[in-house]
Amino acid sequence: MVKGKNPLHSYEPVAFRRTLGVVVWFICFVFFMVVTRLWYLQIIRGDELRKRSEENRIRIQDIKPLRGLIYDSERRVLASNQPSFDVSIIPQDARDVKAVVAKLDLLYVRHGFTLDRTVQESGKGLPFAPVKLDRHIDRDRLALVETNTLDLPGVVVETVAIRQYTHGAMMAHVLGYVGDISRDELEGGSFADYKCDDRVGKSGIEKAMERYLRGKSGSEQVEVNVMGRKLDVLGVVEPYPGNNVETTLDAEIQKMCWDAFEEKAGAAIVMDPRDGSVLAMVSKPSYDPALFDGRISSGEWKTLTTDPLSPLQNKAIAAQYPPGSTYKVVVALAALEEGVITPGKTIFCDGEYTLGNRTFRCWKKHGHGTVDLERAIIESCDIYFYRVGELVGVDTLAQYARAFGLGGKTGIALAGEREGLVPTKQWKRARFGEAWQKGETLSLSIGQGFMLVTPLQLLRIYCAIANGGTLYKPRLVRQVESPGGDVIAEVPPEMEAHVPVDMYSLRLLRQALWGVVNDDRGTGKALRRPERDVCGKTGTAQVIGIPEGEDAREQHVTYRLRDHALFVCFAPRDNPEVAVVVVVEHGGHGGSVAGPIARKIIDGYFEYRANGNTVPAATEEQAVPETGTEETSPVEVPEETD
Repeated sequence: MVKGKNPLHSYEPVAFRRTLGVVVWFICFVFFMVVTRLWYLQIIRGDELRKRSEENRIRIQDIKPLRGLIYDSERRVLASNQPSFDVSIIPQDARDVKAVVAKLDLLYVRHGFTLDRTVQESGKGLPFAPVKLDRHIDRDRLALVETNTLDLPGVVVETVAIRQYTHGAMMAHVLGYVGDISRDELEGGSFADYKCDDRVGKSGIEKAMERYLRGKSGSEQVEVNVMGRKLDVLGVVEPYPGNNVETTLDAEIQKMCWDAFEEKAGAAIVMDPRDGSVLAMVSKPSYDPALFDGRISSGEWKTLTTDPLSPLQNKAIAAQYPPGSTYKVVVALAALEEGVITPGKTIFCDGEYTLGNRTFRCWKKHGHGTVDLERAIIESCDIYFYRVGELVGVDTLAQYARAFGLGGKTGIALAGEREGLVPTKQWKRARFGEAWQKGETLSLSIGQGFMLVTPLQLLRIYCAIANGGTLYKPRLVRQVESPGGDVIAEVPPEMEAHVPVDMYSLRLLRQALWGVVNDDRGTGKALRRPERDVCGKTGTAQVIGIPEGEDAREQHVTYRLRDHALFVCFAPRDNPEVAVVVVVEHGGHGGSVAGPIARKIIDGYFEYRANGNTVPAATEEQAVPETGTEETSPVEVPEETD
């Protein structure tokens, strides 16, 4: 019997050893890869992963500081803070952000609410950075979210401080507003230490004084659960609130201007001619600054930006108008200083003046007769200033206009200020490629043609006439205080220049401006007070040319093409302490429309003073900029740009 072959005896030891070797090398390779990976995770990325692990349990959360308060000159609060609640989502805790947001949206709808904010994809931001879903929620929505936290992983309710403006739209343009910092701002050098969820001043004093008002953020170390809910606070670094800013504004005077303007469009400014302090600045129509503390809806934004009356524009510093007859004071001073006229030089006005083949007419159809400088200003005789302006010349007029600050920014600490326009022969050739025409000098001599000014620029001219020739930089901020009330910085009056005109000429002009209001033939009789203490000048600025002989311009053109009404004044005559400019867009005649508004402001101002309220007067020491002391130093208020 033949025995069967044993399979064990047929196994070749060499092949086995070869296979075993491959297996051993494979195991060693896998072990090496595991060790290498562990080394990479623990040594190379150990700190990073340890931090991420801790963040799943312990997180550092920012505590935003309270923004500094803004006061008026009488220590009334103009801008403060109030608590509010925002609904946010932390992408890392939510896991599926879109699903959680959809669940919250459905919950809102069931209870009659609307979630009107769009969430960014979580991958575009930091995983632990809260993303806003809903701002400034009411108590009902707060209760709804809090009672459904288990079904909304990653959704948290944050307590935030929002800006509260005591006077709303009345001071919107001068105080400004705060809003979310933009990507461009974050990438700019001025906001290097800001974060993506910070809020910054966007306009007005809020923007100009941002670095003082902001404060310093704090932080807290908190322990959270797997859903991101706070379990415990392990440590706190308290935030430091922003500094408080005291302005030169007076809320009561601001209200006088606001109420006097009623529903008209335009601007009014009240300034102290002794030091350039702005007591009030109104621009109409206005807007509610609280709209910008959250994300303004597209409908609200469209309404504001498409309104033909431009409610977002601060007309006091950014709207540009022909100055009309208010510019005649510059023409008069230029003529006196250049020796072109003497105060007693007379010119006959029969209602028209012919230059070449064109006839220029006076506003008074049959003329004013024989007038000298004082009478020409009192009655605003166009023919007189046509003749005088022609003798002075466009370039010399431009020289004096610039000496009074026209054609350049005043330097007020508000963004969006415009420069206006002072035309010259060279400017026209560069702009249009054409030579200057003599007839254009005549139009320029009564404040028409290419000349453009802002209300603030115009007011500075009359302040300089009132105070003896000094141009002050408009001042909005008086001082900065620490949260504890200590003065840490001051903004003294800043004398910018002294206009190159003789004091005798200024006295002559002040007398003529007094006559504009107090003489029976003056165009500004609407400002006459029993005290007979107001000096001023009317102006009517054409928007378009209307054929001569029209008796009622308003009846022949639409509202947008009607004349602008202007009035500038200061009081009292002998020791001026207040100056006012009023510009009513498409209002018509300066004396009959802007004048009564200015009268209400002037009357209200002096009644306010009579009731014991004082507007601080500039002292001799204050008239010259100071360099500060060891305790206080001058505030550097930036000259904002568009």
